[in-house]
Amino acid sequence: MADAVTLTCTWGRSPMTVTGAPQVAYLLVEATPTAAPVVPVPLNFCLVLDRSGSMQGTKLESMKAATRRVIEALTDQDIVSIVIFDDTVQTLVSATLAADRAALLAAVETISESGGTAMSLGMQSGQAELQKNIGPDRLSHMLLLTDGQTWGDEETCRSIAKSLGQANVRITALGLGTEWNEQLLDDLAEFTEGSSDYIADPNQIGSFFQRAVRSAQGTAATDARLLLRLVREAMPRAVYRATPAIANLGYQPIGENEVAVRLGDLVFGQTASVVIDLMLPGRAAGSFRIAQAELHVAPLGAAHEQVVKQDVLLAFSADPAAAVYEPRVMNLVEKVTAFKLQTRALAEAEMGNTSGATQKLRAAATRLLDLGELDLAEKTRQHADQLEQGTKLSAETQKELKYATRRLTQKLEE
Repeated sequence: MADAVTLTCTWGRSPMTVTGAPQVAYLLVEATPTAAPVVPVPLNFCLVLDRSGSMQGTKLESMKAATRRVIEALTDQDIVSIVIFDDTVQTLVSATLAADRAALLAAVETISESGGTAMSLGMQSGQAELQKNIGPDRLSHMLLLTDGQTWGDEETCRSIAKSLGQANVRITALGLGTEWNEQLLDDLAEFTEGSSDYIADPNQIGSFFQRAVRSAQGTAATDARLLLRLVREAMPRAVYRATPAIANLGYQPIGENEVAVRLGDLVFGQTASVVIDLMLPGRAAGSFRIAQAELHVAPLGAAHEQVVKQDVLLAFSADPAAAVYEPRVMNLVEKVTAFKLQTRALAEAEMGNTSGATQKLRAAATRLLDLGELDLAEKTRQHADQLEQGTKLSAETQKELKYATRRLTQKLEE
């Protein structure tokens, strides 16, 4: 049986120069589904939507239009439910097949704004609807949208997300505007191997909703895990996801020279990739096996998990001029580095270390400029100037920097 996923390992520089001393190397590992499922697995899809008073006007109308597009994109075999919340909760559509679109669209039209924000109530009701159809024959997803802080129930939200994650439900958590808690939404996504993002303009809600639906429908394999067995003295320093969005994955030490990384679901038409920052031991000239990469995946429709293995070889040369850099890998490394600098800058600004934050923002701006990200580079430089002059970064600025750098390796389709 042909592999459902291809595994590719590419060094940022090869051959490496013989130095006799340890040196840093970057390894890009990519997992790409080879084909979409022959029979798409139907969805168990729940929308949990904030309809609090702050959603009035353009926000509410854009959310309703985006929800209508989701309904139109679902198949007759998909199950959909819609929960709306303010400081109360209403199950607008109980879990049902998406075949009767006229009834579903009519229900969406009844949504109006009211009250405050109690997100845990919406998540609890969404969980109840999803649980009716959770099983191996469906992919379960929760699409959560909010524009405000939820007060006093953050830990309840996290507890619900952990429970959903254990049931293999993915959460796409979207924050609209500037007044929502990004750490909370990031946690909800992380607990379920889902995703979180920032929507600055209500007119973009539809694009983010469509991306969530397409990703769910295009799922080709679930629970992808990468195991890297390294030679003695090769030390992993960091593991970052590069695509579809940048994130610090960390890694789980298995033994002295083995690490494991969770990649989550793999989507047809997308490549999931990680950049691994390694410290390699000194070598003589020649070609050596540095690691064995082992990818474990559960392809949809397959009876068993598949394991794809690849030996990771690297050449060393005594001629410094022989070293060749792989532009695609190094471009991703630079984008990941810009993300790391932005992340650390925001953390230091939060702690009051203005000097450190300013320095890292300027370094990030330089890298972004080199990458051709002119608008983001200029905004980053302006924010560094703002900090240096004693003005704190606004909530909008922090979200803009954080999520814009996270998206450096993707383009949001309108």
